[in-house]
Amino acid sequence: MAMNRNLVTGSGLVIALALFLGVNVISNQALTSWRLDVTENALYTLSDGTLNILEDLEEPVTIRLYYSAQQFAGVPRLLTYGKRVRDMLEEYAAESGGMVRLQVIDPEPFSEAEDEAVAYGVRQLALSAAGDTGYLGVVGTNTTDDVEVLPLLSPEREDALEYELTKMIYSLGEPQKRVIGVISALPVFAPPPDPMTGQAAGQDWAAFVLLRELYEVRELSFETTEIDDDVDTLIVVHPKGLSRETAYAIDQFVLGGGKAMVFVDPMAEQDAAAPDPERPGVLPELGSDLPALLEQWGLELTADKVVGDPASAVRVSFRTPRGPREVEYLPWLQLQGDTLNRDDFITNELNVINVGTAGALDTREGSTLTHVPLIETGKGSGLLERDAVIFVKDPAGLLDNFTPDDATHAIAVRVSGKAKTAFPDGRPLGADEKRAPADEAFLSESTASINVIVVADTDILADRFWVRFNNFAGMRIPEPFANNADFLINAVDNLGGNDDLIGLRSRGQYTRPFEVVQRIQREAEAKFRDREQALQQKLAEAEQKLAELQSEESGGELLLSPEQRAEIERFRAEQVKTRKELRNVQHELRSNIERLGSLLTFVNTGLVPLVIAVVAIVMSIVNARSRKRA
Repeated sequence: MAMNRNLVTGSGLVIALALFLGVNVISNQALTSWRLDVTENALYTLSDGTLNILEDLEEPVTIRLYYSAQQFAGVPRLLTYGKRVRDMLEEYAAESGGMVRLQVIDPEPFSEAEDEAVAYGVRQLALSAAGDTGYLGVVGTNTTDDVEVLPLLSPEREDALEYELTKMIYSLGEPQKRVIGVISALPVFAPPPDPMTGQAAGQDWAAFVLLRELYEVRELSFETTEIDDDVDTLIVVHPKGLSRETAYAIDQFVLGGGKAMVFVDPMAEQDAAAPDPERPGVLPELGSDLPALLEQWGLELTADKVVGDPASAVRVSFRTPRGPREVEYLPWLQLQGDTLNRDDFITNELNVINVGTAGALDTREGSTLTHVPLIETGKGSGLLERDAVIFVKDPAGLLDNFTPDDATHAIAVRVSGKAKTAFPDGRPLGADEKRAPADEAFLSESTASINVIVVADTDILADRFWVRFNNFAGMRIPEPFANNADFLINAVDNLGGNDDLIGLRSRGQYTRPFEVVQRIQREAEAKFRDREQALQQKLAEAEQKLAELQSEESGGELLLSPEQRAEIERFRAEQVKTRKELRNVQHELRSNIERLGSLLTFVNTGLVPLVIAVVAIVMSIVNARSRKRA
C-alpha cells in the first residue's frame, strides 16, 4: 500500500513537472504577444498613436533588428533589453497587418551579417577587454530605398523605445516630410564648421535636433522678407530687433493659412548680447516682443515683468556667510499638474515643463479671437520686476520681497479665429520706395481661422532647462529630465494636424516628485526665512543703537562705555539664541524628512508583506474550519 502511494506520488510529481515544462514551452512559442500591463502609464502596451500609424501605412516597411544574443549571453542587461526590443517589434509586426516586416539578425563576428550592420551604420559595442563586440541597433527601409537607422539602443533610454520605433516607421511611411521654417536671433543652430580646421563650433540645440528627425527644418534669415511657399509651419525664436519687413512676411504667412509658433521673452537668458561700448554701464537688451502682431492676435506681453511662483519655483543652492543654502528661485519654474492644460492634446500627457525668467501673456480686451492657455502658473504666483531679477545677488531676497497677486499667468497660449493684418497699409516701404498699385497678393485679413501658438519664454528651448547628456559607447546620449522638447514637437505636430506621435513622447514620467517632502521643505524654509529676517532686523537695530551711543560719547574716546558694552552683550546673546533657534528649525526639517523616509520604507518593505501574510493566515483558518464542517 505504501509502495503504491509512493509510486502514485512520484508519478504525480513527474506529470506535474512535465505539464509545467510543456505549458511554459507552448506559451513561450504561441503566446508571446499576450501580456498583462499593470504599470501606471501602460508603458509596455502599444499606444493608440502607434496603432493609428500602423493602420495608415500605405507601403511595406522592413525592420531589421541587429541583436547579438549569443555575444550578450554574459551581459544580462543588454541581453534582457534586446529581448524587450525584439518583443516590441514583434507586436509592431502583428498589429500592422503585414505592412511591417521584421527580421531579427544575430550578426556573428566576421560574418556577412556583421558587415551589413556596419554598412548601415549600426554601432559596435565593446563587451570585454579581450575584444568581444556586439550589436543592438535597428535599421528600417521602405520600397523607395529610404533608410532610417537607430545605430545603438541604450537601456537607459528604454522609456523612449516606442517613440523611436514609431517615429522610424512614420518617417519611412511618410517620405515627404513637412518643411518647418525657423527664424531665430538665438544660436539654436550651430554655426558651420571652421573651413580651415573642419571643427564644429558647437552643437545644435537638442530640441531642434529632435525636430530635424521628423521634419525638414529650414533655417531662414533673420532679415527675410518672404516665407518660402513650401514652408508648412514657421517657428520664430526671440524676435529682438526684427525688422518691419520680416514682421510683415510673418503676418502675411499666418493670414494666408500658415501655422506659426512664436517665442518671445522679457529676459532671454541665452541671449549673449554684449554691452554697447558707447553706453558704458548700460546693460544690453535681453528681451524680445512682437507687439504689432501680438496685438492683432489679441495678446500682450507684460512689459519688463517676469513671472514668479513659489509653489513651482526650482530650488537652487547658493553660498551665504553661513555656508551653502537651498532656496526657491522664483524666476525658474518647474510646471506640472494643473499648470499644464489637460484638455489640449499638446500638453495633456506632459509631466514637467521647465521655464526660466518667463513672461506673462495677457488677453486684450475686446479681442474676438479664441485664446487657450497651454502653460500657466498657479494662483499663488505674481510678477517680478525684470531689473530686480537681473541685479539680485541673494535669491532669498526675491522671496522676501515677493507679493503674490492671486491670479494665474499664461506663459503659452494657443490663438485661433479670424484675424486682421497688423499692416493695413500693406508692405512696409523703404526710404526711397513709393507706394505701388494695390498688390493682389496682399491679405488684409485671414482667409480662414489662424493657428498660432505664442510662448513667453525662449529659455524653455535651451538644453540646460530640460536635458543632460551622457556618453554611451562613444555616443552623446540625451537624457531628458523635463518635457520641454516634447512640448515643441507636440505643438508642431498639432499645428500640422498630425496627433499620432504626440502620445508617445511622454508616456513614462521622467520624475515622480516627492510632493510631501517638498511641502515639508517649503514650510521649514519659510520658518527659517522668517527667523533669519528677525535676526537681521535685530542686528540692524543693534548697530543703529551702537552708532547713537558712540555719537553721544564726548571727548572722542575710543573705549566703549559700560552702557555700550551691556548693549553689545545683550544683542550678542540674542544673536546666539536666534542662531540656535535656526539650527533647531533645520534639525526639525531633517527629522521630518527622515521620519517620512522611514515610514515610506516600512510601507514598501514591511507593511505590504505583512498584509499578505495576515490575509494568508486568515484564509488558511477559514479553509480549515470549512473542511472540519464538511
